[in-house]
Amino acid sequence: MGSWTSRARVPTPELDPRETLDLSRLPPELLLLVLSHVPPRALLLHCRRVCRAWRALVDGQALWLMVLARDRSAAGRALLTLARRCLPPAREDRPCPLGQFCLRGPLGRNLISNPCGQEGLRKWMVQHGGDGWVVEKNMKPVPGAPSQTCFVTSFSWCRKKQVVDLEEKGLWPELLDSGGVEIAVSDWWGARHDSGCRYRLLVKLLDAHQNVLDKFSAVPDPIEQWNNNIYLQVSHVFSNIRRGVRFVSFEHWGQDTQFWAGHYGARVTNSSVIVQVCQS
Repeated sequence: MGSWTSRARVPTPELDPRETLDLSRLPPELLLLVLSHVPPRALLLHCRRVCRAWRALVDGQALWLMVLARDRSAAGRALLTLARRCLPPAREDRPCPLGQFCLRGPLGRNLISNPCGQEGLRKWMVQHGGDGWVVEKNMKPVPGAPSQTCFVTSFSWCRKKQVVDLEEKGLWPELLDSGGVEIAVSDWWGARHDSGCRYRLLVKLLDAHQNVLDKFSAVPDPIEQWNNNIYLQVSHVFSNIRRGVRFVSFEHWGQDTQFWAGHYGARVTNSSVIVQVCQS
């Protein structure tokens, strides 16, 4: 008959977690590689506080350029090339702006807050005309809108404005002045079937002192009554942006053409300001 054999278990020595996770013992090149896989928020809020050496790595350019280099798409490669070209000189008293840029992700997304009224009138400076502004559901879907709600005007001109601080969104001055980015703006406006409406749009690019460097305005023909709840889009791209642009002022107006009490005027929604790397 066969015999049973037993294997003695070799005890595993207990490891000190501090020794196991002591990444500071890695050479700087390997530590940078490891940190480049950490999310930007954790890098800035936690890793930066570990020690002076880690703070220097998080505040430096090399780490964030490695983060950008992970996007190997055509757009990612274009962004990396542009970032390398327009980064300011490294200084010990000033963190690399790429940290806030990677944290906030300002390129290619809508920088207008509350674009569809999903948060009421929050973030907008409003001037009420007639019975003022209200928020309602769309009577017809608007393509690509984050919420199918809209701001509705009244029988007198209603005005609404939002100023986007581009640096606050994570775009640093040298990038804005590089000639390598453009600003695309868009707005949707429409009417309810039983009432026509009027609409106006004015977008201004402002410098740090709020001086106007460029502008785009649109005053389309009114929408007539009995219009099948139509929505129209107005859009424009600011290319060849002048040096010094730091803010975008986005302002629009609306009213109805029947002059009815209540809210029968222009329905505006899905307003957008998008900064992107130049396509050409």
